[in-house]
Amino acid sequence: MSQTSALTMRAVSQEIAGAPDVLKVIETRRPEPGRGEILVQVHAAGVNPADWKTRERGVFPDGTQLPFTLGFDVSGVVEETGEGVTLFQPGDEVFGMPCFPHPAGAYAEYVVAPARHFAPRPRGLTHIEAGALPLASLTAWQALVDTARVRPGQRVLIHAAAGGVGHLAVQIAKARGAHVIGTASAAKHDLLRSLGADELIDYRTQNFAETIRDADVVLDTIGGAGWADSLRTLRPGGKLVSLLPPDDTFPYKEAEAAGVWAGFMLVEPDQQGLREIAKLVEDGRLRVIADAVFPLEDAAAAHTLGEAGHTTGKIVLSVTS
Repeated sequence: MSQTSALTMRAVSQEIAGAPDVLKVIETRRPEPGRGEILVQVHAAGVNPADWKTRERGVFPDGTQLPFTLGFDVSGVVEETGEGVTLFQPGDEVFGMPCFPHPAGAYAEYVVAPARHFAPRPRGLTHIEAGALPLASLTAWQALVDTARVRPGQRVLIHAAAGGVGHLAVQIAKARGAHVIGTASAAKHDLLRSLGADELIDYRTQNFAETIRDADVVLDTIGGAGWADSLRTLRPGGKLVSLLPPDDTFPYKEAEAAGVWAGFMLVEPDQQGLREIAKLVEDGRLRVIADAVFPLEDAAAAHTLGEAGHTTGKIVLSVTS
């Protein structure tokens, strides 16, 4: 490798807010790990709704302004460790969701981030599959396990059950011993049954709020009118966990009146959560569906597909062949 190539890398950058075509591949300086950090050669980077929403707004959730590189999901190989890192060494295969909601820059050949934002890549998964996991699986885990504290026998309703978060949430809830109810189009019901769903609602032909009663937990990825409808399905003492930031339509007062907890959860970097997710994968209790894979240069096409809203599972960028 030449000195120049050792110091630079390809990355997807954007200088202005807008449609997917604002995403451009550039050559930029390769980052160096500082204290407590690792440099990871990225093999695969997951694509998430947070990415295309950030691209369109032109500002990160933490307020970081353009220009920047998108991406939070990483699967790759440790290239170098910074001072004080003992958890990993060069050559280790890792996956993680570093830095969220601050920029991680995963749409690139290399990423630098705190070592403890990563965990060992689950045995048996390809980098593509592992790159699809972190943000979506941590979101489902933190919502269902840490926030809702799902227990065996509880009835859990999961909206958009065939989506990136949803198809993992179905399996995590099932692994916790729950009775799992999902909303999805009829074409995706067979897949969801194979993932462990017990009941399925075709949102195109059925009103879930008229069908489901006495749910213990609702994982709401819909927002808007869906909040009030989800509230109607819960028993007293139930929990409505929203993955969308609340606005003035969020039913706090209605939830309190009904004896229900309702709130918003934002996913956080979580090494212990990643390790628990990896155990589920290695035990055969969790599988991730990579619905579409694009090369780094086609990040714009990946965003176009994601924004159409018809994918099953996750979209992934293949960074290193």
